[in-house]
Amino acid sequence: MFVKDRNNGHLVEVIDSASLMDPAQARFKGRYNWGEELPEPEAFAKADMIFPSGESLPRCWLDVHYRDNELRR
Repeated sequence: MFVKDRNNGHLVEVIDSASLMDPAQARFKGRYNWGEELPEPEAFAKADMIFPSGESLPRCWLDVHYRDNELRR
């Protein structure tokens, strides 16, 4: 799976998709996808990522409390 860094527009290969989808995690492990040599994995902030299409990541991947309003009803 790939996401795009909104700061520089480069694609990031997601190595740990579970942490990307976990709203309790602010960072995930991945690596930039450029050149012939694969760079070492590093931690990326989920807040800086978007999908390659330009869409934002789902709120349920970023915010632990995304359904709190529904629970109060």
